[in-house]
Amino acid sequence: MNRLRVLLVGVCLVCACPLVAQVPGPAPFTRVLSDVLQEVEHRFEVSIRCKNFVADTVTLTYADSRMRPYSLQETLDNICRPLDLKWSGEQKITLQPYEYHRRTPADGVKLLAWLSAQYDNQTAWEQRAEQVRREALQILALEPFLRGVVTHPQVVLAKPIRHDGYTTQNYALETLPGLYVCGTIYAPVQDSGKRPLIISPAGHWPQGRYRADQQYRMATFARMGAVAVDMDIVAWGESEEQLGIETHQAPYAQQIQTLWSKVVTDWMLATRNDIDPQRMAATGGSGGATHTLLLALVDGRFSVLAPVVHLVSHFDGGCPCESGRPVALAAGGSAMPELLAAVMAPRPTLVVSDGGDWTHTYPWLEYPYLQRIWGFYGAERKVENAHFPEEKHDYGVNKRAAVYRFFAEHLGLDASQVDEAKVVLQPVEALQSFRGEWPEGAIRSAKELEEIIDKLK
Repeated sequence: MNRLRVLLVGVCLVCACPLVAQVPGPAPFTRVLSDVLQEVEHRFEVSIRCKNFVADTVTLTYADSRMRPYSLQETLDNICRPLDLKWSGEQKITLQPYEYHRRTPADGVKLLAWLSAQYDNQTAWEQRAEQVRREALQILALEPFLRGVVTHPQVVLAKPIRHDGYTTQNYALETLPGLYVCGTIYAPVQDSGKRPLIISPAGHWPQGRYRADQQYRMATFARMGAVAVDMDIVAWGESEEQLGIETHQAPYAQQIQTLWSKVVTDWMLATRNDIDPQRMAATGGSGGATHTLLLALVDGRFSVLAPVVHLVSHFDGGCPCESGRPVALAAGGSAMPELLAAVMAPRPTLVVSDGGDWTHTYPWLEYPYLQRIWGFYGAERKVENAHFPEEKHDYGVNKRAAVYRFFAEHLGLDASQVDEAKVVLQPVEALQSFRGEWPEGAIRSAKELEEIIDKLK
């Protein structure tokens, strides 16, 4: 027994030695990052700038040991990786925090190639698509929110206002108890029986759904013969009065925004007898494109989709309302184009891109990938890409024209009514439901909303 005890103690001492050697060293081994970067600049004759962080406030342990006098690349890798930073450039180098949502087009090439290798026929693709949809829904975790939707909601519905060929009607719909989503219904003046329904979540541009391009688009859809409905994004517009702008960055923002799109869609179908459920479409730009896709994911009735200036293989949005729930990580690692295909193929889909943002890769990267999947069904012509190489990140007039044409073709709308000169832009107040006067029982803070969400879990 004594001999065994001695052996065990000896083993413990031997095992402990490496642990003692790994204890962090004294202060001289730690340097302020700004000083380290100055030394790198001097050693390698480069210039370094820091983006979105202050190097004077960051320290690096064992800084001197991370230097590689023979390699700038290895030196920067050694400095950046422990700090969750990334670097780019050659002589002029930029350091910035790692962005979970943003990669490079080269990363997109490799990801789509890896995804494409997993399916080379319709059967294999459909097995993958089912897995992507199922796991994306699990990640989104919307079910508790759907169960919490008010059964008999309070509705504030304004009197329709007539314009040239269309009407506008503001609404406020209670979703979770005391939580309202506000928007406007644009409808045709002419009684033409069953009409297509177009849902359009707003994006992150200034003024949200009140901005000019949104009004032009929604009113023109109505003039063409559709019932078109938009809504505020979480904590913007009138929603900001309820929740505060900071709530847009909350971890549940993506779920609330998706919930609103879904509840508004259900409400329109339940309360209007002029909607054709076989002709439902959605479109939105930037963050609105993300929520167009998420709406189609949670509601399989959409027959046509037109996401604008978004949904590439190397950028997932970055805002918590878009990627706080990382649906692009479904099925062992996916991408927004694959999710788009899993939700829509082989139904008509138009992706709109331009040369002035991350969608500049669409014509040569994402679009051929989508064509291949639609090709499994012999439906290559049902997926289109309208690309505007000289334009920037917006839902501008040329992009709107492309969507008008596509929706006219696939929803049976009247393209002869496309005349944005007939649209009269409304001031913000004219598109609001409450204008600061909230009904009894309405929540007025993020804290109240979070208390409701806690009860749903």
